[in-house]
Amino acid sequence: MMNAPTLHVIYRDNHLLVTAKSAGLLAQADETGDPDILTLGKRYLKETFNKPGNVYLGLVHRLDRPASGIMVLARTSKAAARLTDQFKKHRPIKKYLAIVEGALEGNGAWEDHLIKDGRNVRVVSETHPKGKHASLAWRALGRQGGATLVEVDLHTGRPHQIRVQFASRGYPLLGDLRYRAATPFDGQNLALHSYFMELDHPTRREPIGWRLEPPPSWGSWFARERAELFDPDTSIPWPG
Repeated sequence: MMNAPTLHVIYRDNHLLVTAKSAGLLAQADETGDPDILTLGKRYLKETFNKPGNVYLGLVHRLDRPASGIMVLARTSKAAARLTDQFKKHRPIKKYLAIVEGALEGNGAWEDHLIKDGRNVRVVSETHPKGKHASLAWRALGRQGGATLVEVDLHTGRPHQIRVQFASRGYPLLGDLRYRAATPFDGQNLALHSYFMELDHPTRREPIGWRLEPPPSWGSWFARERAELFDPDTSIPWPG
C-alpha cells in the first residue's frame, strides 16, 4: 500500500486534467484497494472547486502501475467520448523512455501480435485468432552499465506492449521481473516513463501536448542523454 499518494497536476482546463502519474500508482481502482489516479483526481476537483456530490472524471487511456508519466483525464463526458475515439484511432502521439538490459544500437520498428494470458502478455503468431496487432518504433539514445536508454514511439496501446516487445527479443526493462529482467530498478517499479503526449484538444480541435521529465527515482541513470532531451524552456520538470 502506498503512503500518502499525491496527485501531480501538470495541466488543467474546463475539459482536461493532465497528471504526472508516479510509478506504483494505479490508473483506476482495482481489487487491491490501493490508491489510484482516477479517485485522487475526483477528490482533487471536488476540493479545488468545492463541488457538492459526485464529480465526473473520465479515464480515456491507461498506464501500467509500475510505470510513470503523463496521464490525461477528461473532465466532461463530451471530452471523454472524443478523447476515447482518438485513442481508439491511435491519433495521439505517445513517446516513452525505457531503460532495457543489453546493448541496442541505432533504431528500429517492431510489429507483433500479442495475447493476454492470465496476468501476463505474450507474443503469438500473426494467425492466432485472439492475437492483437502491436506496433512501435524505437531509437537507442545511449548505453550505461550494461543497459540501453531507448526512446519508444508507441503506435498502438496494448497492455504491457513495450515491456513484452522488448523482453521477447532479449531486452527486458530494468525492474521488470515479470518478464525475466535480472536488473532491479527502484525496488518495485520499472524503468518506463511516458514522457511525451500530444493529442487534439477535445473542444478546441487543435493539437496540445506535454513533455515531462522522469521522476527522481531515475537517479543518475543516463543524466547526460536526458539533459539533451529535455529543454528547460519546453519541458515540465517532475512536480514536487
